[in-house]
Amino acid sequence: MLEGIIRESIGKKGTKALRRDGYLIANIYGKGLENVHAAFKENEYIRTVRNKDTLAFPVLVSGKEMNVVVQAYESHAVTGKLLHVDLMVAQPGVVTHYHVPVVPVGSAVGLKNKGLVNVSKPRLRVKAAIENTPNSIEVDVTKMDVGDSKLIRDLAKIENVTFTDSDRVSVLSVIKAK
Repeated sequence: MLEGIIRESIGKKGTKALRRDGYLIANIYGKGLENVHAAFKENEYIRTVRNKDTLAFPVLVSGKEMNVVVQAYESHAVTGKLLHVDLMVAQPGVVTHYHVPVVPVGSAVGLKNKGLVNVSKPRLRVKAAIENTPNSIEVDVTKMDVGDSKLIRDLAKIENVTFTDSDRVSVLSVIKAK
């Protein structure tokens, strides 16, 4: 479980000192909950997020355990180092927006015709309760040839989950390799 600390100072000076000590600045919030200004060891946070197998993961801040979902993050423009992350508490029964990753499944016919599978929308925005939200949305690409694409309206409907992006948005396609 990822353990963090409460930030005493939320000003620029305190933030710089924490970053210098290897901490990642985080804000934890949720519907009807008070915002928590926290900080996590950067390496532990990255390891936890990369190795998680569900959308939500547990964190422990000042003795309080919470199940959280990554909503947004900010990274340095040049170095790519994480600077800040927004975590939303995944409250059971509360319907809200989540970003669910798209996973292409199968081998497309277009790969034999010098094509590439291009995932144009790596995360889809859905509205659901956390217990109904899938960990990933699998899209079957086996019958796709060069020039074919899958739109949001072509995806299988998931019970108690609503796609909030427009139904004519392309999720993935098979493009011709150059």
